[in-house]
Amino acid sequence: MKKKEFVTQDLLSKIYQEDTSAPRKLPPERQLAEEYGVSRFTIRQALEKLVSIGAVRIVQGSGIWINETVRNNPLVYNSITEKRFDQMHYRSISLRKRRPDSDEQQIFAINDNAFIWEFSRLRYVDNVAVQIEISRMPATLFTDLNGEIIERSIQQYVLSKGYQISHLLTSYRAISVNREQATLLGCKKGSPAMHIINRGILQGGQVYEISDIVDIHYTCTYLIPHNPDNLRFRQQQR
Repeated sequence: MKKKEFVTQDLLSKIYQEDTSAPRKLPPERQLAEEYGVSRFTIRQALEKLVSIGAVRIVQGSGIWINETVRNNPLVYNSITEKRFDQMHYRSISLRKRRPDSDEQQIFAINDNAFIWEFSRLRYVDNVAVQIEISRMPATLFTDLNGEIIERSIQQYVLSKGYQISHLLTSYRAISVNREQATLLGCKKGSPAMHIINRGILQGGQVYEISDIVDIHYTCTYLIPHNPDNLRFRQQQR
Protein backbone atom coordinates (compact mmCIF):
# COMPACT_ATOMS: atom_id res chain seq x y z
CA MET A 1 0.00 0.00 0.00
CA LYS A 2 1.29 3.45 -0.90
CA LYS A 3 2.19 5.73 2.01
CA LYS A 4 -0.57 8.20 1.06
CA GLU A 5 -3.24 5.46 1.19
CA PHE A 6 -1.89 4.10 4.47
CA VAL A 7 -1.94 7.53 6.13
CA THR A 8 -5.45 8.23 4.80
CA GLN A 9 -6.88 4.96 6.07
CA ASP A 10 -5.09 5.16 9.42
CA LEU A 11 -6.32 8.71 10.06
CA LEU A 12 -9.82 7.68 9.02
CA SER A 13 -9.65 4.75 11.42
CA LYS A 14 -8.55 7.01 14.27
CA ILE A 15 -11.41 9.41 13.57
CA TYR A 16 -13.83 6.56 14.27
CA GLN A 17 -11.97 5.08 17.23
CA GLU A 18 -12.93 7.80 19.71
CA ASP A 19 -16.54 8.16 20.71
CA THR A 20 -17.09 11.78 21.68
CA SER A 21 -19.30 14.58 20.43
CA ALA A 22 -16.81 17.29 21.39
CA PRO A 23 -15.19 19.17 18.49
CA ARG A 24 -11.88 17.54 17.71
CA LYS A 25 -8.86 18.40 15.62
CA LEU A 26 -6.13 16.41 13.96
CA PRO A 27 -2.53 17.32 14.76
CA PRO A 28 -0.90 19.85 12.41
CA GLU A 29 0.76 18.71 9.18
CA ARG A 30 4.29 18.92 10.57
CA GLN A 31 3.45 16.70 13.55
CA LEU A 32 1.62 14.17 11.38
CA ALA A 33 4.59 13.99 9.00
CA GLU A 34 6.89 13.22 11.96
CA GLU A 35 4.53 10.60 13.41
CA TYR A 36 4.16 8.73 10.12
CA GLY A 37 7.71 9.27 8.91
CA VAL A 38 6.61 10.79 5.60
CA SER A 39 6.87 14.16 3.87
CA ARG A 40 4.42 16.98 4.48
CA PHE A 41 3.44 16.62 0.82
CA THR A 42 2.25 13.04 1.50
CA ILE A 43 0.32 14.25 4.56
CA ARG A 44 -1.25 17.01 2.46
CA GLN A 45 -2.36 14.46 -0.16
CA ALA A 46 -3.96 12.28 2.53
CA LEU A 47 -5.73 15.28 4.07
CA GLU A 48 -7.04 16.33 0.65
CA LYS A 49 -8.71 12.92 0.34
CA LEU A 50 -10.25 13.22 3.81
CA VAL A 51 -11.55 16.69 2.90
CA SER A 52 -13.02 15.37 -0.37
CA ILE A 53 -15.12 12.77 1.46
CA GLY A 54 -16.22 15.19 4.18
CA ALA A 55 -14.30 13.61 7.05
CA VAL A 56 -12.36 16.77 7.93
CA ARG A 57 -12.30 20.45 7.10
CA ILE A 58 -9.19 22.61 7.06
CA VAL A 59 -9.60 26.10 8.50
CA GLN A 60 -6.76 28.46 7.67
CA GLY A 61 -5.08 29.59 10.87
CA SER A 62 -7.24 27.29 13.01
CA GLY A 63 -6.31 23.74 12.08
CA ILE A 64 -7.70 20.46 10.76
CA TRP A 65 -11.13 19.93 12.25
CA ILE A 66 -12.93 16.57 12.29
CA ASN A 67 -16.51 16.66 11.03
CA GLU A 68 -18.37 14.77 13.74
CA THR A 69 -21.41 14.22 11.49
CA VAL A 70 -19.31 11.89 9.34
CA ARG A 71 -19.88 9.15 11.94
CA ASN A 72 -23.58 9.07 11.11
CA ASN A 73 -23.12 8.48 7.39
CA PRO A 74 -21.91 5.53 5.34
CA LEU A 75 -18.52 6.64 4.11
CA VAL A 76 -17.24 5.61 0.69
CA TYR A 77 -14.45 6.93 -1.47
CA ASN A 78 -12.94 5.31 -4.51
CA SER A 79 -10.37 5.90 -7.19
CA ILE A 80 -12.85 7.80 -9.37
CA THR A 81 -14.88 9.91 -6.93
CA GLU A 82 -11.71 11.26 -5.31
CA LYS A 83 -10.67 12.79 -8.64
CA ARG A 84 -11.59 16.36 -9.56
CA PHE A 85 -13.42 16.89 -12.83
CA ASP A 86 -10.40 18.73 -14.27
CA GLN A 87 -8.40 15.51 -13.84
CA MET A 88 -10.87 13.51 -15.93
CA HIS A 89 -12.29 13.57 -19.40
CA TYR A 90 -14.40 11.29 -21.58
CA ARG A 91 -14.32 10.12 -25.17
CA SER A 92 -17.59 9.12 -26.77
CA ILE A 93 -17.56 5.76 -28.55
CA SER A 94 -21.22 5.38 -29.54
CA LEU A 95 -24.70 6.81 -28.97
CA ARG A 96 -28.00 5.43 -30.22
CA LYS A 97 -31.71 5.44 -29.42
CA ARG A 98 -33.52 2.11 -29.29
CA ARG A 99 -36.46 0.21 -27.85
CA PRO A 100 -35.98 -1.21 -24.32
CA ASP A 101 -35.83 -4.92 -23.61
CA SER A 102 -37.99 -6.47 -20.88
CA ASP A 103 -35.43 -5.89 -18.12
CA GLU A 104 -34.99 -2.24 -19.09
CA GLN A 105 -38.77 -1.76 -19.17
CA GLN A 106 -38.91 -3.09 -15.62
CA ILE A 107 -36.03 -0.93 -14.38
CA PHE A 108 -37.20 2.33 -15.98
CA ALA A 109 -40.94 1.61 -15.47
CA ILE A 110 -41.66 2.15 -19.19
CA ASN A 111 -43.45 0.12 -21.86
CA ASP A 112 -42.12 -1.43 -25.05
CA ASN A 113 -43.26 1.58 -27.11
CA ALA A 114 -40.87 3.89 -25.30
CA PHE A 115 -37.27 4.61 -26.27
CA ILE A 116 -34.04 4.61 -24.31
CA TRP A 117 -30.63 6.08 -25.04
CA GLU A 118 -27.67 3.73 -25.02
CA PHE A 119 -24.17 5.14 -25.13
CA SER A 120 -20.63 3.97 -24.51
CA ARG A 121 -17.64 6.09 -23.58
CA LEU A 122 -14.08 5.91 -22.31
CA ARG A 123 -13.14 7.69 -19.10
CA TYR A 124 -9.62 9.07 -18.82
CA VAL A 125 -7.97 10.01 -15.52
CA ASP A 126 -4.83 12.13 -15.82
CA ASN A 127 -4.95 11.39 -19.58
CA VAL A 128 -4.87 7.60 -19.10
CA ALA A 129 -7.84 5.45 -20.19
CA VAL A 130 -9.04 3.57 -17.09
CA GLN A 131 -12.71 2.88 -17.63
CA ILE A 132 -15.20 1.70 -20.26
CA GLU A 133 -18.79 2.67 -19.52
CA ILE A 134 -21.98 1.52 -21.25
CA SER A 135 -25.05 3.40 -20.02
CA ARG A 136 -28.77 3.53 -20.71
CA MET A 137 -31.15 6.38 -19.92
CA PRO A 138 -34.88 6.88 -20.62
CA ALA A 139 -35.31 9.11 -23.67
CA THR A 140 -38.50 10.71 -22.37
CA LEU A 141 -36.57 12.29 -19.46
CA PHE A 142 -33.56 13.31 -21.53
CA THR A 143 -34.72 14.31 -24.99
CA ASP A 144 -31.65 16.38 -25.84
CA LEU A 145 -28.92 13.89 -24.97
CA ASN A 146 -26.11 14.06 -27.53
CA GLY A 147 -22.46 13.21 -28.11
CA GLU A 148 -21.20 16.42 -26.53
CA ILE A 149 -23.16 15.81 -23.33
CA ILE A 150 -21.89 12.26 -22.83
CA GLU A 151 -18.32 13.55 -22.90
CA ARG A 152 -19.07 15.43 -19.68
CA SER A 153 -20.46 14.52 -16.24
CA ILE A 154 -23.83 12.77 -16.55
CA GLN A 155 -24.75 13.61 -12.96
CA GLN A 156 -24.19 17.31 -13.63
CA TYR A 157 -26.30 17.00 -16.78
CA VAL A 158 -29.14 15.33 -14.85
CA LEU A 159 -29.06 18.08 -12.20
CA SER A 160 -29.05 20.76 -14.90
CA LYS A 161 -32.37 19.37 -16.15
CA GLY A 162 -33.94 20.20 -12.78
CA TYR A 163 -34.00 16.66 -11.41
CA GLN A 164 -32.89 15.80 -7.89
CA ILE A 165 -30.69 12.74 -7.47
CA SER A 166 -31.58 10.58 -4.48
CA HIS A 167 -28.97 7.82 -4.43
CA LEU A 168 -26.95 5.26 -6.36
CA LEU A 169 -27.25 1.49 -6.11
CA THR A 170 -23.89 -0.09 -6.96
CA SER A 171 -22.55 -3.63 -7.18
CA TYR A 172 -19.00 -4.86 -7.86
CA ARG A 173 -17.53 -8.01 -9.38
CA ALA A 174 -13.90 -8.86 -10.14
CA ILE A 175 -13.28 -9.76 -13.79
CA SER A 176 -10.54 -10.06 -16.41
CA VAL A 177 -10.70 -7.80 -19.45
CA ASN A 178 -11.37 -9.37 -22.83
CA ARG A 179 -9.53 -8.62 -26.06
CA GLU A 180 -11.83 -5.77 -27.16
CA GLN A 181 -11.74 -4.11 -23.75
CA ALA A 182 -7.96 -4.47 -23.57
CA THR A 183 -7.61 -2.70 -26.94
CA LEU A 184 -9.70 0.25 -25.76
CA LEU A 185 -7.95 0.51 -22.39
CA GLY A 186 -4.44 -0.06 -23.68
CA CYS A 187 -3.75 -3.02 -21.40
CA LYS A 188 -3.16 -6.75 -21.82
CA LYS A 189 -6.00 -9.18 -22.39
CA GLY A 190 -6.76 -10.92 -19.09
CA SER A 191 -5.70 -7.96 -16.96
CA PRO A 192 -7.62 -7.77 -13.66
CA ALA A 193 -10.47 -5.26 -13.55
CA MET A 194 -13.61 -4.42 -11.64
CA HIS A 195 -17.04 -4.73 -13.22
CA ILE A 196 -19.22 -2.05 -11.63
CA ILE A 197 -22.98 -1.88 -12.15
CA ASN A 198 -24.60 1.43 -11.20
CA ARG A 199 -28.26 2.34 -10.98
CA GLY A 200 -28.91 6.08 -10.52
CA ILE A 201 -32.18 6.95 -8.79
CA LEU A 202 -34.01 10.28 -8.62
CA GLN A 203 -36.02 11.67 -5.73
CA GLY A 204 -39.35 9.86 -5.95
CA GLY A 205 -37.80 6.58 -7.06
CA GLN A 206 -37.43 7.00 -10.85
CA VAL A 207 -34.30 5.32 -12.22
CA TYR A 208 -32.51 7.78 -14.50
CA GLU A 209 -29.51 5.66 -15.56
CA ILE A 210 -28.11 2.17 -15.49
CA SER A 211 -24.41 1.74 -16.23
CA ASP A 212 -22.06 -1.16 -16.80
CA ILE A 213 -18.48 -0.10 -16.12
CA VAL A 214 -15.17 -1.91 -16.55
CA ASP A 215 -12.43 -0.24 -14.50
CA ILE A 216 -8.80 -1.40 -14.59
CA HIS A 217 -7.50 0.80 -11.76
CA TYR A 218 -10.33 0.61 -9.23
CA THR A 219 -9.77 0.91 -5.48
CA CYS A 220 -12.36 1.58 -2.80
CA THR A 221 -12.46 2.14 0.95
CA TYR A 222 -15.77 2.06 2.76
CA LEU A 223 -17.28 1.94 6.23
CA ILE A 224 -19.91 -0.63 7.18
CA PRO A 225 -21.75 -0.18 10.48
CA HIS A 226 -21.91 -3.43 12.44
CA ASN A 227 -25.17 -5.25 11.75
CA PRO A 228 -25.90 -7.75 14.56
CA ASP A 229 -29.05 -9.02 12.84
CA ASN A 230 -27.06 -9.97 9.75
CA LEU A 231 -24.44 -11.71 11.90
CA ARG A 232 -27.12 -13.77 13.65
CA PHE A 233 -28.68 -14.67 10.29
CA ARG A 234 -25.36 -15.91 8.93
CA GLN A 235 -24.77 -18.00 12.05
CA GLN A 236 -28.03 -19.89 11.60
CA GLN A 237 -27.61 -23.54 10.71
CA ARG A 238 -30.01 -25.13 8.29
